[in-house]
Amino acid sequence: MSRRTALVGLGAMALAGCQSTGNNPRIQAASATAPARVIDPYYLQMYAAMPNEKFPIPAVDLRRVDPIYFRQVVPYRTQERAGTLVVDTPNRFLYLVMENGQALRYGVGIGRAGFDWGGRARIAYKRAWPRWTPPAEMIARQPELEPYRNGMEPGLQNPLGARALYIFEGNRDTIYRIHGTMEYWTIGKAVSSGCVRLMNQDVIDLAARVPNDTPIVVLQDNSGVV
Repeated sequence: MSRRTALVGLGAMALAGCQSTGNNPRIQAASATAPARVIDPYYLQMYAAMPNEKFPIPAVDLRRVDPIYFRQVVPYRTQERAGTLVVDTPNRFLYLVMENGQALRYGVGIGRAGFDWGGRARIAYKRAWPRWTPPAEMIARQPELEPYRNGMEPGLQNPLGARALYIFEGNRDTIYRIHGTMEYWTIGKAVSSGCVRLMNQDVIDLAARVPNDTPIVVLQDNSGVV
């Protein structure tokens, strides 16, 4: 998919009624009824089961996710060009920059590894249902991972989830990933392991929108600059 095609899709999503958090009546309605809130069917459909995936994905229990982290188009002021990914580590958001001062925003969980690196890089490639290979140092800390030294088969329990986007600096693999997770209740939180995790429904959506060599900026503070 070309960057232009992806952004046309984003524009269509904006016209479908996605707005900023502050002005989005769907988000307001979901928040107003917490904790026993009724989830808008729009979001129930967005995070519905995906039975046609290689490993069928169950629906997300959105009662366990703060509505602010639901996928939505928001106003976003940035000097980054359209098509760039921006990971706002402190605030637990990932933005796909659009034109006209907007972005498609996803909620993320940030693992310990996600706090170790910030800067500019690119998405070298993507994988659907990837294998996961824990680093040797992780196996040393967690010997129970020894059976996966040569990789864990893909599936719902694989830590990389349904899709993984591989972050490179030039031709060097940073070892950092944007990936899916079944642990949707960790979105918006700092979690014990991993890099940048999205709900599987969101990472599938993201992977379909961004081509290889998409630029990515990872922010490690609230200044808005690397």
